[in-house]
Amino acid sequence: MSNRREFIVQFSLGSGVLASGRAFAQAAPLSEKDATALALGYVPDATKADKKKYTKYAADQKCGNCQLYTGKPADASGPCAVFGGKLVPAKAWCSSWVKKV
Repeated sequence: MSNRREFIVQFSLGSGVLASGRAFAQAAPLSEKDATALALGYVPDATKADKKKYTKYAADQKCGNCQLYTGKPADASGPCAVFGGKLVPAKAWCSSWVKKV
């Protein structure tokens, strides 16, 4: 009976890992027309951020150095927690930017 329980637990864990891997592999790029992107002033190139509207923007802010960006620093793009894991360019920006610690 314990073998059966172990199998079920292992199967559940393995399935979860596979599903999360597939979700990342199939992640879609974020569209500038996405409702959340529009609301947060998202731009795929941080240098084009609306500096008058978003006065807290600074030239060194970009998705690649944001705490919400879950891609690797060397990646050209990666998933963002704010946009449901959709892919954003590392050089992009939005008003949700938080300094990575």
